[in-house]
Amino acid sequence: MRILGLDVGERTIGVAVSDEMGWTAQGIETIRRTSQEQDYARLLQLISQYQVEEIVVGLPKNMNGTIGPSGENCQRFARQLAERTKLPVHLWDERLTTMAAEKMLISADVSRKKRKQVIDKMAAVIILQGYLDAKSR
Repeated sequence: MRILGLDVGERTIGVAVSDEMGWTAQGIETIRRTSQEQDYARLLQLISQYQVEEIVVGLPKNMNGTIGPSGENCQRFARQLAERTKLPVHLWDERLTTMAAEKMLISADVSRKKRKQVIDKMAAVIILQGYLDAKSR
């Protein structure tokens, strides 16, 4: 059973998918957001292509655990995605995932330009891997 992991931002959506056993997360792409319809259309293509049965959306929380405007946008996005796909959609605390992805890429000596291109996909991998690890416990 494959699970899709998403890091939803204003301009991009980082996308990761699990292996069939649900053990590891791999980044697959960063969607450049153009319109809501095109965003969902691309996600539906990926869901079909990878035979996804479950979705995890990163939920950005403030450090004190409250949910701000970007968190509310992610909640809305997750609700709409669940309605469109009829799949279970889970929200996963993504505090500091982009920072962790950035540090990982810097330590791998990835150039600033390349980091900018893959940071959202890497954040999606970290979100999904956290979910998979917690689920396996």
